Amino acid sequence: MAFKVFQSVVQRIRDTIGYEFGITDGSGVIIASTVEEEIGLVHDKCADFLNSNSTYIERSDMVMKKIEINGRLDFVLYLISNHPERKNLAELISISLENAKLYYDEKYDKNNFMKNVLLGNILPGDITIRAKELRVKNDCRRIVYLVRTEKTRELYAYNIIQSLFPNNSKDYIILLDDQNSVLIKELKDKEDNEEVYQKARIIIDTLSSELMIKANIGIGTEAESLRDVARSYKDAQTAVKIGQIFESEKNIVDYNHLGIGRLIYQLPTTLCRLFLNEVFKEGVFETIDSETMITIQKFFENNLNVSETSRQLFIHRNTLVYRLDKILKITGMDLRKFDDAIYFKVAMMVKRYLDDVSK
Repeated sequence: MAFKVFQSVVQRIRDTIGYEFGITDGSGVIIASTVEEEIGLVHDKCADFLNSNSTYIERSDMVMKKIEINGRLDFVLYLISNHPERKNLAELISISLENAKLYYDEKYDKNNFMKNVLLGNILPGDITIRAKELRVKNDCRRIVYLVRTEKTRELYAYNIIQSLFPNNSKDYIILLDDQNSVLIKELKDKEDNEEVYQKARIIIDTLSSELMIKANIGIGTEAESLRDVARSYKDAQTAVKIGQIFESEKNIVDYNHLGIGRLIYQLPTTLCRLFLNEVFKEGVFETIDSETMITIQKFFENNLNVSETSRQLFIHRNTLVYRLDKILKITGMDLRKFDDAIYFKVAMMVKRYLDDVSK
């Protein structure tokens, strides 16, 4: 990844100065060059220079300079030029490359640090110390977005998120695996829940429109300091999981708005089975066909309103009444009554949870 950074810097400098040059690693292999076809080849004049004690050599048409960072030989710069100021030019190029390398290393160290904070791999007492060393703000409002996509070997989703949130000094994008990426977003002083949600919507819409990738996002709780980031991540994981069980039609789930699904998810399975057996006789739930289940869900969505439900289902009101009577006969519950509707709604959610656990 660092080589890509160098290649970008090399090309930009080439466009400015007009001379060909490149960089080799400590063994003489070209890792970045204005002539891209040379990348990966061994520089034929580099071996003797690497074995010498010289840090700089100058020839009629070329200069070579060793680049040391923190007292260690990292790279060799070669510049093809007969310009009388080529030595100073090589010095300026090496300074630019050193700064690019230091910037990349600092960015990588910060991301690695934030990943370890996220996964709880750093002791709470060490977080503050390490944050000061890396100049990462400790006490500021952050929130974690867990972005889960379809499995892919490419980094397209990760790259899209990076392009949407390019502020590397405040926001961190971490690739966990081929399905999960995390955005640790610093919040503005007055940023509210709606703005937090809209950022998730932007990610979903961009992945869908540009990559045709379906994604689910879990939004964690607000973290007041770096120590709280791991908790926010766990909450985002919980939000995705509960959303998949109880609200599969939603692609954005906020931990702060999980509703009754949160309660059911935390109940012991033995208690859930006991409740389900109390509400339904054995085998009753399985006798409800898919058409009837769609009718029930639509009836609940319309707050038990018979007229509105029949209109949305494009059926006659009497047909809906017949179906509700049929459900009453099968289950013993009249969904037109509030108490029975509540029992049935919760029982449906408990059934989904138990089905997920048994997978």
